Amino acid sequence: MEGYDSIWDMYKKKGISRRSFIKTCTAMTALLGLAPAMLPEVVKAAEKRLPVVIWLHGHECTGCSEAFLRSGAPLTSDVVLNMIALEYDDTLGAASGEPFENHLQEIMKTYKGQYILAVEGAAPPDPKGGFCMVGGRSFVEEVKEAAAGAAAIIAYGSCAAWGGIQAARPNPTQAVSLNEIIDNKHIVNVPGCPPIPEVMTGVIAHYAMFGNLPPLDNRNCPKQFFGNRIHDTCYRRPFFDAGMFANDFNDAGARAGWCLYKLGCRGPETYASCGNMRWWNGLSYPIQSGHGCIGCTSKNFWDNDPFYTRLPEVAGLGLGNIDKIGAVATGALAVGITAHLATSAVQKRRRDQKELEDEKKAAEEAERMSRGKD
Repeated sequence: MEGYDSIWDMYKKKGISRRSFIKTCTAMTALLGLAPAMLPEVVKAAEKRLPVVIWLHGHECTGCSEAFLRSGAPLTSDVVLNMIALEYDDTLGAASGEPFENHLQEIMKTYKGQYILAVEGAAPPDPKGGFCMVGGRSFVEEVKEAAAGAAAIIAYGSCAAWGGIQAARPNPTQAVSLNEIIDNKHIVNVPGCPPIPEVMTGVIAHYAMFGNLPPLDNRNCPKQFFGNRIHDTCYRRPFFDAGMFANDFNDAGARAGWCLYKLGCRGPETYASCGNMRWWNGLSYPIQSGHGCIGCTSKNFWDNDPFYTRLPEVAGLGLGNIDKIGAVATGALAVGITAHLATSAVQKRRRDQKELEDEKKAAEEAERMSRGKD
């Protein structure tokens, strides 16, 4: 931490101009979904001391860390080296063993009530069960100790937020989410298997900028990233509205990019930013690659199988069964086409009649002018 009190301090240390610093703050304002008028506040926040972060790993596959490392805006290297002080992460850290665990204890003591606790993975609740041991201690003991002195807690991934695949049936370790083992603490849930990289960096960047958590929904997920259903931002949505669905992954509808709802897509009930942010710097996401959404940001999504059976009802549309939606869409389309043809026929008759009248008038005028010359 010494010599790295703020982002601006780091820019000055590296000889980077104030102009470049302001450009970075402008980009960060856009990333966080803030109005341009908020730029002065972002600049002010970037001139404050870097927040200390402790990142713990429980029952998980490390996929969330893998996603975090692939963030493109902001770059993970900028977040880790310039925006936060990542003091402990047993996956990304170069140190290991007893000295590293002692460092964790020192950080929790020195920055008590000030650090951000990021947690990846579910927690087996029995400290004597022998599952998920870290440095000779159970993970549940470690995370409870760290949570007690944290200013904010971020649950990265569906395992930490909801229990994830670790808690899927038959759940041999009885793994649970952070919310089920930590009391009297506000936890920000960033679900996904894994979450979109820019969502992960965006949440921690918000805290780094403003010193508080972003606005949350009723599931304690950041609204800016989990405020819309994938269905609402899906480029295949027009096919859904028209009742045009692929019935097999190899049929003509699938090849033409039709809606994947009948093949099990969970987009109509899944809240995430996949459709607008996408993956790998906005390149693609599962639906774009030809596979339906499996709802990985939803609770208990691993047990909501089979993944290739369609949802029986579409939440929030008020039309019920998808067959009815298709029938209504087809009927509306037929009515629309009929009305359009009728209107077009009337308009054509009017145009033809007007053209005949104009031609008649032109002929009469030509004949009158011809008589005048005679």
